[in-house]
Amino acid sequence: MKSSVIIFPGSNCDRDMAVALEKFGFKNSLIWHNETKIPKTDLVVLPGGFSYGDYLRTGSIAAKSKIINEVINFANSGGLVLGICNGFQLLTESGLLPGVLLRNKYLRFICSNVHLNIRNNSKYFFKKKYKKTIELHIAHNDGCYYVNQDEIKKLQDKNQIALEYSDKNGNVSDKTNPNGSLNNIAGIYNEKQNILGMMPHPERMIEKYLSGEDGSLFFENLLRNLN
Repeated sequence: MKSSVIIFPGSNCDRDMAVALEKFGFKNSLIWHNETKIPKTDLVVLPGGFSYGDYLRTGSIAAKSKIINEVINFANSGGLVLGICNGFQLLTESGLLPGVLLRNKYLRFICSNVHLNIRNNSKYFFKKKYKKTIELHIAHNDGCYYVNQDEIKKLQDKNQIALEYSDKNGNVSDKTNPNGSLNNIAGIYNEKQNILGMMPHPERMIEKYLSGEDGSLFFENLLRNLN
């Protein structure tokens, strides 16, 4: 399986993502944002970081990069796209996912581990649901997901909510919401569910003795579902 990680000025998780993908069997390419073509690939990843210093709005300048038209074409043709943290913000800014990522509720940068309830085990990303919740890392200043009431109803009706901030048993409440996200949303799909945007970082949780292994479960599952 082949993957392509897009690099923008200010990306800082592109190498981490490349290491994670290669560890679990992907043959990865790093693609600079000014490129106009994506090589033949099975997965496109928009990594975390602070593209263009998060000026204007997070992901808004990166969404105008030359490569984004190719990402949109790839996604619209059914290609698998994963956006992590800043990549999730970029997916909303480019129109590939609905909603917006706002400043965290208490206007503070958050860096911590969180438990996530897997709300929808998509055929690509969570087809074989390995356990009720997973534990991943978050590190963001603008992770508060918001859409209007009409859009949240669409997300619910079409089963597009992928991940929710929860406790270790999968219980969702205000106490388990780290950033004020509407309905504790940590990740969503597009309607076809070939695009996933999520704030947590699976690439930071792939070593048992460093951080944890639930990120490994994510990548192993992804590779298995693509084969």
